[in-house]
Amino acid sequence: MAKRACARHILVKTRDQAEKLKKQLKLGSDFAKLAKKHSFCPTAKRGGDLGEFGRGQMVKPFEDVVFKKPLHVVHGPVKTRFGWHLIETIYRK
Repeated sequence: MAKRACARHILVKTRDQAEKLKKQLKLGSDFAKLAKKHSFCPTAKRGGDLGEFGRGQMVKPFEDVVFKKPLHVVHGPVKTRFGWHLIETIYRK
């Protein structure tokens, strides 16, 4: 089982906002540009890039997506105590 992963995300305050952004992504919008414009996470300035992290470093709903769902697919909206996320896992190892 993977112990480390790399992911990027967009964090917004409402499910509705996350759904609208997901539609834009499906129509071909650039993930990093949307993250920079809409995400309120400090990672927004890096296009939502969280870098590499290990199991246990993120909240469970977030980790469930990163370590269990298919790679290179935008998943969500996923609710955590921080807000609503759109999550794309880049790699696992």
